[in-house]
Amino acid sequence: MTAAIVRNALAQSRGRYGFEDLISRLDTHAARVEISKWPSFTETPLRELSPLARQSGVAEIYYKDEATRLGLGSFKALGGAYAVARLLQRVIARRTGETVEISDLIAGRYRSVTELVTVVSSTDGNHGRSVAWGAQLFGCRCCIVIHAGVSDGRRDAIASYGAEVIRINGNYDDSVCHALELADQTGWELVADTSSPGHEQTCLDVMRGYTVMAAETLDQLLAAGGHAPTHVFIQGGVGGLAAAVCAHFWETLDATPTFVVVEPDRADCLYQSAQLGSPAKTIGDLKTVMSGLACGEPSPIAWQILRKAVEFFMTISDAEAICVMRTLADARQVGSRIVAGESGGVGLAGFLKVASQPATRKLMRLDRSSRVLTFGTEGATDPAIYASLMGGDT
Repeated sequence: MTAAIVRNALAQSRGRYGFEDLISRLDTHAARVEISKWPSFTETPLRELSPLARQSGVAEIYYKDEATRLGLGSFKALGGAYAVARLLQRVIARRTGETVEISDLIAGRYRSVTELVTVVSSTDGNHGRSVAWGAQLFGCRCCIVIHAGVSDGRRDAIASYGAEVIRINGNYDDSVCHALELADQTGWELVADTSSPGHEQTCLDVMRGYTVMAAETLDQLLAAGGHAPTHVFIQGGVGGLAAAVCAHFWETLDATPTFVVVEPDRADCLYQSAQLGSPAKTIGDLKTVMSGLACGEPSPIAWQILRKAVEFFMTISDAEAICVMRTLADARQVGSRIVAGESGGVGLAGFLKVASQPATRKLMRLDRSSRVLTFGTEGATDPAIYASLMGGDT
């Protein structure tokens, strides 16, 4: 099947626009310093997929594997928890006039304040797990809203961190609205990974947490004389991840790569936004196996970055997402076996789709000298679903 691709007419070349007013190098540095002090923190591996690169006719393919991130199984561990910590710092400053470190929160020195705070969020699974884990670590209460399509396994994982979990009918966008209503009605603090009026600061903190992964990746690529990527294929969703990576690369590299955002064909809000030239809703029904990307509307703050930094937006099918999970699990094709959840290998799936089509390769300037970077955004965050999609081969 020919790739569904839209070339973004708003995309600009490096140097004409910066994002330091939203996410600066100082923001990334601050997040990296703090997060590196958290219990169980280690950098995640950057895996070189040499057999797949040879097969695909490019020089290099790299896969940043987030399956072990902070024991939570996805890159989301960086964003939600960091935003909880930053929010609590602001709450304490308002109520006591004191400036506190995140280490003070972990040590419980302000528990008399934080235990009176409730954070609330919506989730497809991984963001809610990060918020709940962060609330437990930093000493506040937590309520997570999930929708009808969130698996019981992901619900139970969130609840295991002491969060109250509320399931509603409807889809992800409905859960976003419900969490916002709860925040407005109760005075709870919203920690969302998509922006809404009055809550932009926390959403930006989520994205700043994600830049830690981007910074690690660049360091790993450039170590020992390595080179920056020529192409980045990255998952869509509401756009927060892609925007965070784009912003950091634009702020760090002299020559930025070609960015390609990949979405489910039934949850293509960023693809539709690129076609329209402004934020737009998906035309799909959000019924996709790629549960972490089943989002109907883009994050307005993320779109401010994506509309300038991303040249191509494309979609893939559920079958292609499952196929790449199986490819990654095959050591003969990727060098060593990699466990990727339903949304984990979507960027790589987009690349493989493009790589198989000569006209699309030419459009994206992919050739034998290309260095491709992808992000493995999750491991088997619901082992039962992973096993079923892999035919029981786990």
